[in-house]
Amino acid sequence: MNRTLILDALVNVAPDTDITVGGWIRTVRHSKGGFSFLNVNDGSCLANLQIVADNTLDNYDADIAHLTCGASVRVTGRLVDSPAKGQRVEMHATAIEVLGIADGDTYPIQPKKHSFEFLRSQAHLRVRTNTFGAVARVRNTLCFAIHEFFQSRNFVYVNTPIITASDCEGAGEMFRVSTLDPADAPKADDGSIDYAQDFFARPTYLTVSGQLEGETYACGLGNIYTFGPTFRAENSNTPRHLAEFWMVEPEMAFCDLAGNADLAEEFLKYIFSAVLERCDADMQFFNQRIEEGIIETLTHIVSSPFERMTYTDAMDHLTKADRKWDFVPEWGCDLQTEHERYLSEELCKKPVVITDYPRSIKPFYMRCNEDGKTVTAMDVLVPKIGEIIGGAQREERLDVLESRMTEMDLNPDEYWWYTDLRRFGSVPHAGFGLGLGRAGELVSGVADIRDVIPFPRTPRSAEF
Repeated sequence: MNRTLILDALVNVAPDTDITVGGWIRTVRHSKGGFSFLNVNDGSCLANLQIVADNTLDNYDADIAHLTCGASVRVTGRLVDSPAKGQRVEMHATAIEVLGIADGDTYPIQPKKHSFEFLRSQAHLRVRTNTFGAVARVRNTLCFAIHEFFQSRNFVYVNTPIITASDCEGAGEMFRVSTLDPADAPKADDGSIDYAQDFFARPTYLTVSGQLEGETYACGLGNIYTFGPTFRAENSNTPRHLAEFWMVEPEMAFCDLAGNADLAEEFLKYIFSAVLERCDADMQFFNQRIEEGIIETLTHIVSSPFERMTYTDAMDHLTKADRKWDFVPEWGCDLQTEHERYLSEELCKKPVVITDYPRSIKPFYMRCNEDGKTVTAMDVLVPKIGEIIGGAQREERLDVLESRMTEMDLNPDEYWWYTDLRRFGSVPHAGFGLGLGRAGELVSGVADIRDVIPFPRTPRSAEF
């Protein structure tokens, strides 16, 4: 099926050219004079192509005059200069083939304003709206720029397992993977489920992070990155949490915390610049319809040197701030979103890298500082979102790593392959993780993370 993308038709194809396009009708107006005006969109861009069809077409009375929103068509005709304001060209149809009809009375995506909540119930059709089409295109640009950034710097793309026996974060909020019948699972002598009879002969889960496996490849290839789905069985219905989301996680051998922070800053500036440069129409739409000032926010992030600040200094600023907090800041507690946004939006007025968090609130794999109280962790905070990147220099000393595992009730024997990295040619290394959803929220201004992924997975919601 040869066709011209509507993006090309609107921008690149000269008037008085015969082309064929395909798409879905966004709006339709049938005039009593025997004309129809179809606004057709194929997803290649935000704008629609206006099709002018008249009653001289063979199937006008039988098909075209009855078309409604949501129907799909293939149109052949001539591009001409448009007399209407705001569009360069329109198309005068010489043939319209109706590929798929849509019942105008029951089609859910009518040409009117729909709430995001309603559109979540129509996740299979919501991409046909302006907002979700733009979100999809921007997400695509982010993904391409992520690969482009790392590939251009000779990072190796590594696919880490989705099924794992290791809990990277130590939080225990993992989805179990099993082939055992839950109604008739085999039992061990002590009455517990006998996972030795399961498919993998041990308890296994959906991964919360590809980091641990990524470290193994970094300690042989130098610089690597993973990019794939991760899962958290956290019973949370907030606008910031999903049960399934995509993470990009670079790991760098021969790298310390400072180098890690430098790369994170360079990385964010690159991918946000790509969106600003390549998605102008979609970004203008977000700026006008979703969140005014989002382009200015991204431009400011790209052009600003990131502030560096220790957790202790950040806590000092927070406790001295003249405001009433929902969560009172206290040394030893994790930063809340209100704290993160205050630091990036009001105190520093630009992105901030917070380093050296208390060891008691961070996972076992982060390198312990000499003070005995903190670890070489970092979070990158940006305006509007708060934390967008979390990372650390990894603990490369075997004795300290095993001590930390014991301290956090983890059995080092279960992580024998991970501790082997410290036995055989250990090196300083570091890495971070970026959730694609958080990045999508920031660049689009969309306030709920469930609206920047095609099919959100949240508690009690996996319909599509």
